Amino acid sequence: MSTKEKKVNKIEPLADRVLIKEFAEDDSETRTKSGIIIPASAGGDKGAKKGEVIAVGPGKYEDGKLIPVSVKPGETVLFSWGDKVKIDGEEYYILRETEIIAIIK
Repeated sequence: MSTKEKKVNKIEPLADRVLIKEFAEDDSETRTKSGIIIPASAGGDKGAKKGEVIAVGPGKYEDGKLIPVSVKPGETVLFSWGDKVKIDGEEYYILRETEIIAIIK
């Protein structure tokens, strides 16, 4: 059993909640396809976070029908906020699916 599988077994999101491990902030520079260098301090939305989906709940019920969560474990997502939880000394975020802004491909 891998490390991720052990952590998933310790916490199982309910309904439309998602468990995310935030990526460490990268202080390096980014180079666009056209060669423009963008320093980390100038890039992106400072309020959004990037992370990996670790576990998802089964979904939520609307009008008696189960609406499954649209993200899957292993996907990289951009999210706005969530509740921090600590599992085995590592920090994770647990949030509703609606707090996920985008799936990064």
